[in-house]
Amino acid sequence: MMNVKFKRTLAFFIFVINLHSTNTMAVSDDHTHEIKSSDKPHSKSEVHSHAHDEPQTIELSQVQRAMVGIEVEQVMPRHYEQVYYAPAEVKANGYTSYIVAPRTESVVMSRHAVLGEKVSKGRKLVTLFSHEMAQAQADYLLAKSDWERTELLAREAVSDSQRVAAKTKFDAAYGQLVALGLNSLAIQKLHSFTRETLGQYTLVAEQAGVVLKDEFSQGQRISAGSELMLLADERTLWVEAKLPASADLEPDQIVKAVVSINNREYVAQVIQQTHTIDKQTRTKVMRLSVENPEDSLHAGMFVEVSFYVISGRKEMIVPESAVMRDPDQNWVVFAEQSNKTFLPLPIKLGKQLGDKRIVYGLPVGSRVAVKGAFFIASESAKSGFDPHNH
Repeated sequence: MMNVKFKRTLAFFIFVINLHSTNTMAVSDDHTHEIKSSDKPHSKSEVHSHAHDEPQTIELSQVQRAMVGIEVEQVMPRHYEQVYYAPAEVKANGYTSYIVAPRTESVVMSRHAVLGEKVSKGRKLVTLFSHEMAQAQADYLLAKSDWERTELLAREAVSDSQRVAAKTKFDAAYGQLVALGLNSLAIQKLHSFTRETLGQYTLVAEQAGVVLKDEFSQGQRISAGSELMLLADERTLWVEAKLPASADLEPDQIVKAVVSINNREYVAQVIQQTHTIDKQTRTKVMRLSVENPEDSLHAGMFVEVSFYVISGRKEMIVPESAVMRDPDQNWVVFAEQSNKTFLPLPIKLGKQLGDKRIVYGLPVGSRVAVKGAFFIASESAKSGFDPHNH
């Protein structure tokens, strides 16, 4: 009896063990199947990753284009303006300026115009006294009297040689006064001179202008040729721009020159370039002529000059607003494709030209988004964003 009961217990224990082993193998097979099936999504992820290596086009709706104000322009190689800036100073026009100076050693008696005053042609400027002028005036008065008396006499009373001698002496005396700086009007007034005023003479303005210099005092002895005053016609002035000695800029290359001061601009004309270098500033001078109809420019003013030069070669140029960075921090522009999508094209930046930029690597004829590129870049970044970090 005990033997039969033991056999039954042993058989039940073996059955339980076999049942547990079968369940364990089933679970193991299921787990293996899950692992194998999980390989499939991983493979798709790799494919997805490779797809991200290729540039993706960005598609925008008409509503988005209109809302952002996207504008597209075709970019072709073209010449461009280069601008050179230089400090400059306004100078009196040397071709229309007039130096007032005595032609013989003289003493200043009185002045009739002051520094900065505008004078008209024929205006009295300064009265001088000269011993040589006194002698010349006396000789003229004698010669004039002689000639007038000779001219009134009958031809029978005076020989031809005497008549010619009197006329020649008068002409020489008149020429001497002109050589000393008297004009015809001043010479005509000599007959009213008294002994006290003999030797005095007045220099007058030979042209209208502004008194820019008057470096003398009353009673001062002035040598012949010394500058008493400088008269300048400021309707046209010079501007002398100082350029670096290394500046490769020639007058025939300049298409436009603009003088700027106090937010005002004046178009100028390049008239000369010096071929010597200033020993102190190590600069070379470019001289310009500028019209001054409103009398707003004056000699001595400091201004800035902009020289506009056309480039020698053509370049691909886009607005700065068209240039963006891609997620890898490379410079790109967005080119419109035939299907109206935008494709980021890598470029290299060149020289900046104001609000534009020379770019390299952009295919000729590309239709580039010149406005709204920032919005396109943000749409590109959103389309490339993977929330699962795959």
